[in-house]
Amino acid sequence: MPRHVFQLADVLRENAEAVFAACDAAHGRWAKILGVRSPIHPRLRLQEFLNIYNITQEFITATEKIGGRLSYSIRGTLQSQAKAFIDFQHESRMAKMRAILDQENWAEIDVPDEFQAIITSLFCSESETRELADEVSADIEPSSPKMVLGSDGSPTAEARLQKISQNAEHTDSIPRVESTAQSNETNTRERGKSSTRLLFFRGVGYHMVNCGLILVKMLSECIEMNNSLPGLSSEVVHRVVEILKLFNTRTCQLVLGAGAMQVSGLKSITSKHLALASQVISFTYTIIPELKRILLLKVPETRKGLLILEVDRVAQDYKVHRDEIHSKLVQIMRERLLVHLRGLPQIVESWNRPENTDTQPSQFARSITKEVGLLQRVLSRTLHELDVQAIFR
Repeated sequence: MPRHVFQLADVLRENAEAVFAACDAAHGRWAKILGVRSPIHPRLRLQEFLNIYNITQEFITATEKIGGRLSYSIRGTLQSQAKAFIDFQHESRMAKMRAILDQENWAEIDVPDEFQAIITSLFCSESETRELADEVSADIEPSSPKMVLGSDGSPTAEARLQKISQNAEHTDSIPRVESTAQSNETNTRERGKSSTRLLFFRGVGYHMVNCGLILVKMLSECIEMNNSLPGLSSEVVHRVVEILKLFNTRTCQLVLGAGAMQVSGLKSITSKHLALASQVISFTYTIIPELKRILLLKVPETRKGLLILEVDRVAQDYKVHRDEIHSKLVQIMRERLLVHLRGLPQIVESWNRPENTDTQPSQFARSITKEVGLLQRVLSRTLHELDVQAIFR
């Protein structure tokens, strides 16, 4: 083989080594910049962090293609900063949720359009979304902004989620989203419930308190983070489980455990408070399967098994919590009955007296009927009809 061929090969090899060395040096300098900014990056907003993350990924991909070799050091730096970002954001959310729960007065609130839009964009199927778009276009007020539609005429999930994120700072531009089950809402009102605006999921309305809506917002942010950082999806799912556990445990302590009387100044825990807690817990329990499906889409198959078990366990905890609230309501009725039963022997004695000509119901019957009726009215305004029937069965 001619000598110049070997010389050309040597030149090409030296050029390749020089190009790789240049790329490696660029990686090192970029990694230093990331390292200097490491205390700042976890505190950024998601979109701000993603700008840095995506630019770095593009730089790594381009230089590795030019240099012909993988660069593990800068990839490790970027991955560790992404994990630090998830950890910091998670701790911030956990601290915020603890504070929100401790300040909760368990009073019902109207559900703003923003939160119904979050549930609709995240959890509605394509057919449900298209049906929603038809209802909104037919029933929306003239002054309300129009829903963003995709090329097929239905609202795209990306467009809806982007709109919601933008509206976090401009709440006056939130699109008006109506319930996908107007007939259910009508039936709710016909049964004597209040006209408070509910949070609808799969055609069922749920009464909400402030902490429940904050949880919805946090879950939507976690889903967005999960979709934006698929390489760390397992970490995000684990953090979501921790948030759900905290919310369930602390809610149980505050309402069933009466802790709200100490931390938020409630004078007592009423049946209304119990009913609202039941609604929030029931709603969260209902969306967990769909939440699990969405979050696990990005998780590697080898890690799905353990995460599924974690999510299923926390879902079971929510179910047990809801059942305990309903058992507490039954216990309230039982305790009131026992109180009135103490005076029943005196009433029975009066029945056997010859001069007893009173044809009216006894004080015992009037009192117990009044209290049970009052409890039934309170629960009927808040709980679902099937839950009320199960409690009074």
